[in-house]
Amino acid sequence: MRWIPTHTLPGAWQMAIDGQLLDQACADPGAGAVLRLYRWSRPTLSLGFHQKTLPSHWQELARSGAFDLVRRPTGGRAVLHGGDLSYALIWPAAPGPRATVYGRCCGWLCRAFSDLGLPLQPGQSAPSRDRSSCFATSTSADLIHADGSKRIGSAQLWRGGCLLQHGSILITPQAELWERIFEEEPPLLPALPLGFDDLEALLLRSAARCLPLDCGGVSLVLRDLTPEEWTEVAAKA
Repeated sequence: MRWIPTHTLPGAWQMAIDGQLLDQACADPGAGAVLRLYRWSRPTLSLGFHQKTLPSHWQELARSGAFDLVRRPTGGRAVLHGGDLSYALIWPAAPGPRATVYGRCCGWLCRAFSDLGLPLQPGQSAPSRDRSSCFATSTSADLIHADGSKRIGSAQLWRGGCLLQHGSILITPQAELWERIFEEEPPLLPALPLGFDDLEALLLRSAARCLPLDCGGVSLVLRDLTPEEWTEVAAKA
């Protein structure tokens, strides 16, 4: 499995990188799975691929410069990025059934938060198109704390047998902007005992222990994009 170093970039670039990695995986499934963590260079609202109807004030806020607006290739509802750590897992030939793949893709996240003494479990709510925010509901694709607060929201795109799973790990929600966008308060989450950098290191260790078992038994290898890959990403951004 290939591990991509963390990049802090605008949303269009982040989505272009994930799209490039997915294209590569579909073209060459034997290249193995890829995992990347990333941050956002400014507040960004990412929309699920099928989320077509948007509240009118979202466009107004975006035009005012309050946040950038991007569309994910994956499903789900809108996510406000900036106070989170995002991940993308690209898994060629992921085994089905699809409903159970979420659990296998999230095992490394559960392990990391269990190590912190903050165990997570899948949500139990039914999917809802009535709520505009990803964090307003907690389905089996999501991970919540024992008190019901949602820490991680995830969504998938399947292309043939190749999987792209996106996830947002909520760390420090931007409360004021969150309320302006979603007209509700963000989840009240247990405080983490470590910062972004240490959390990334913990997640890397957890991924090295857990993910290779589900993604071909290949060791976790750190490798950035090549200059040629960056050129292709720039063309998509």
